[in-house]
Amino acid sequence: MIETETTELKKSLAELKQGLVSLAAMLNKHGQGELWFGIAPNGKAVGLNVNEKTLRDVSQAIAAHIEPAIYPQITQQLIEGKHCLQIKAEGWQQPYLAYGRAYMRVADEDKKLSASELKNLILQNNQDALRWENEPSGLTLEQLNPEKISRFLARANLPQDSAVSALEKLDLLRQGAPINAAKLFFADVPIQLRCAVFATTTSSTIIDRHDFDGDILELIEEAEKYALKNIHIGMRLEGLLRVDVPEISLKAIRESLVNAFCHRDWRDPDFVQVAVFKDRLEIRSPGSLYGNLTFDEIRQGNISRRRNPKIAELLRRIHLVEAWGRGVPLILENAPDAGFVEIGGLFITRFKRPSALETVSESVPETGLKTSVTPPETPRKHQENTKKTPRKHQENTRMLLLHQLQQQPESSVRFLAEALGVSEASARHHLRRLQAENKVRRVGPDKGGYWEVIGEDKP
Repeated sequence: MIETETTELKKSLAELKQGLVSLAAMLNKHGQGELWFGIAPNGKAVGLNVNEKTLRDVSQAIAAHIEPAIYPQITQQLIEGKHCLQIKAEGWQQPYLAYGRAYMRVADEDKKLSASELKNLILQNNQDALRWENEPSGLTLEQLNPEKISRFLARANLPQDSAVSALEKLDLLRQGAPINAAKLFFADVPIQLRCAVFATTTSSTIIDRHDFDGDILELIEEAEKYALKNIHIGMRLEGLLRVDVPEISLKAIRESLVNAFCHRDWRDPDFVQVAVFKDRLEIRSPGSLYGNLTFDEIRQGNISRRRNPKIAELLRRIHLVEAWGRGVPLILENAPDAGFVEIGGLFITRFKRPSALETVSESVPETGLKTSVTPPETPRKHQENTKKTPRKHQENTRMLLLHQLQQQPESSVRFLAEALGVSEASARHHLRRLQAENKVRRVGPDKGGYWEVIGEDKP
């Protein structure tokens, strides 16, 4: 046994005062601590004469000299054949004072706090009450949707219950009224998501824009659908089954979207945004890194400083968030080239689009799928190079084109060219081939009509 930030060792009860100071310091730092009597600082048990009066005296000393009140477990333990006294305590009403002073545990020492440090500790530990997610929502229980509550309980593998009881157990009521976290999940008062597709690598030309309304779970789903709809989807065969494979890992996209809604600054009126550029996908969330975190720290994971712990806990219950701050590492595991930046009060996750690379063939590491696109060229150059383009490359481009037409049958030739990263001449060439092979047909006029995918290769 050794001394740590949560364990203090004392040889005898003659050191009771110092021990109680250590206990208060540990509670201020970690909310828990162990204090042992009868064990030397080197970890060797020396023993202690323990009787009922000893236990009573220690309990009374704790009650008299540590405030606010704590209710520790005081037990006699046999260590190395010798009787020792163990005191285990938990407490979350920081700051805790020992003999009228506040201390903070630093390694295995107890540091006396200055007036300014004590003030900061008080502010820090009252932050929970000041969080947006814990503030009154202004809604009544009747304004929450009971069906949404029921679906959440089922998804979280919790027993069905009345709305009041369920919300009380989830700690989502204050004085009988829903708090903001409850509004995000269960109200019919919508929040918003903003999505857009841009023609190039800048936001100068918008191809498509869509704003979605809904609760937080609905918007996570809509954001994922929109991202997948507007990036390239390849395919691979698993036996006789054809499996769609996005050019960006679906797991990485989903984790980034969950993080964007979970950790955003809800006091900021801006939206979570999904921006699809020719060369990248960006997921933008209002709010900078929280609690003085750095990019290196969030890449490592296991971070406990969360802006919205209650929202995170609700998402964890339905298995969308891990309890140990593993969001960014999970993104990097599935998309190693993902990048993170802060711009104008937004936290942005960026994913490169392999389809934008000017290479004939680019492998998607997690699937082994080969996808390839031809960069935009002049019509003449494209006609000259078409003969040189590998047949497999042409087939894959047409497969991507079929999928795009299936998703957006009203697409124009220009839109298809931009979406696939090829020239308009190339898009027309592949459309003519698909028509000749009876895989697509045009329904209606050039303007106002749409494409219909037919035949065996229908995605």
